[in-house]
Amino acid sequence: MRTWFITGGTPGGFGLVYAEAALEQGDQVVVTSRRPSELREWAESHGDRVLVLQLDVTDADQVRAAVKAAEERFGGIDVLVNSAGRGWYGSIEGAPDETIRRTFDLNLFAVVEMVRAVLPGMRARGNGWIVNMSSVAGLVGALGFGYYAAAKFAVEGVSETLRQEVEPFGVRVLVVEPGAFRTKAFAYFQNEDVNEIVDAYVPMVESVKAAFVDHDGKQAGDPVRGVRAVMSAMNAPVPPKRIVLGNSGYDVVVAMHENALAELRANEKLSRGADF
Repeated sequence: MRTWFITGGTPGGFGLVYAEAALEQGDQVVVTSRRPSELREWAESHGDRVLVLQLDVTDADQVRAAVKAAEERFGGIDVLVNSAGRGWYGSIEGAPDETIRRTFDLNLFAVVEMVRAVLPGMRARGNGWIVNMSSVAGLVGALGFGYYAAAKFAVEGVSETLRQEVEPFGVRVLVVEPGAFRTKAFAYFQNEDVNEIVDAYVPMVESVKAAFVDHDGKQAGDPVRGVRAVMSAMNAPVPPKRIVLGNSGYDVVVAMHENALAELRANEKLSRGADF
């Protein structure tokens, strides 16, 4: 029986899907949320195998306290799933400073804080999994969500180095890159105003918002099947370092890599000519 610690347990999101999948295979779970009351009825149906904790992942003190509570309850954390996160609209030039900082606090610095909180226990036991939820946007960018994409790019980079650092201690790192999935992650955009301080970008940002609102509830990605794919990857004889979820996301990422490789080779002479 493994113990999972899952952030971002909002109903309708990936976090709760991870929790249910873990419970189905006989594991026990710690699920965190800013509003744990939303999970009370769900948690009661699973008895002692579930611990719901209130947690703002951007608060370092709360992160440490939550990890301590989880370890005291279940004896240790075997799998950390960093699922909490969201983006805000805005151009690179015209996003308000507060929006930029909130984006990185939630999508990058909170991930780092969670990782640093669970690693001492994982290293001491000589095993563990860290699953960092990134995004296709963390590989190819996203118009109107530049800072969200930048934070996810950073999660990718942190995960690459982290994987090398913790492998000697028996800890493995998997990066998950979903495309468009039918969660409630973007439902709240419908009632949020466009907060753009450079007028020239307002039409672009508004069109991006309209597209997301129109597509909400129609995304092709199935969160349940996505989480099953992640678990299959974790249980593979040779687990991958990263996994893209969804057909459209897979196609976009393959095209990005193929185009990048073609461009790299086209400029090989320039690249190789830069040495002494």
